[in-house]
Amino acid sequence: MIITWIYALISVIVVSLMSFVGLLVLTINLQAIKKALLFLVALSTGALFGDAIIHLIPEIFEEAPSPTVASLWILAGILIFFVLEKFLRWGHSHDVDACHEPGHCEIKPVGKMNLVSDALHNLIDGMAIGASFLVSPTVGFATTLAVILHEIPQEIGDFGILLHAGYTKWCALAFNLLSALTAILGTILVLLIGETITNIASILLPITAGGFIYIAGSDLVPELHKEKGVGHSLGQFAALLLGIAAMLLLLLVE
Repeated sequence: MIITWIYALISVIVVSLMSFVGLLVLTINLQAIKKALLFLVALSTGALFGDAIIHLIPEIFEEAPSPTVASLWILAGILIFFVLEKFLRWGHSHDVDACHEPGHCEIKPVGKMNLVSDALHNLIDGMAIGASFLVSPTVGFATTLAVILHEIPQEIGDFGILLHAGYTKWCALAFNLLSALTAILGTILVLLIGETITNIASILLPITAGGFIYIAGSDLVPELHKEKGVGHSLGQFAALLLGIAAMLLLLLVE
């Protein structure tokens, strides 16, 4: 159990440090970031689909006492993330007018709402990582990689939203890091519960799989379809395959 804690905590700390990727917004040409995001979103899509279908779902059905119950928990994960996104979109739908001088105007509600929603999102990511390591190191590392690849474009976007809402760049970075630390809390909670409730992973794992499928299919794939150029589309498809291939390669270490 100690090695599980070590692997899980190191992994979730690395995920939390992804909040610093927002600095790229300040140091790299915005056009270059935009091009890189197209690749990263496709890579993230492949990794999320790959982790859910190659690692999590086979593990879920192997351990589940009933395939029907396991399937229902996966569907529950999709529905939970659907409801969660509905709630967050309601919160994001107000007051998004740009602040042209970050740090010199009133902080807009969209910035505060983004911090709350990001903290909740990171808490769930941390719980997913903890539940995955309760199953095995391979499943844990696969989930961690999928989360990291998804976090990079998301953190860049979150950093931009905070600047847009009126935060200074250093305040935006600090608050982004604080919201990222909830992932560590989520992992610790699951590992502690896992010591007393032995079947907690059998519930959290299918919810995680359903969530990953929802995020990849509902949020990321539509973003990929916004780019209609042949060259960019082929590049996105290659990146998507690369994300899936990364999940396949992790099977070799089992």
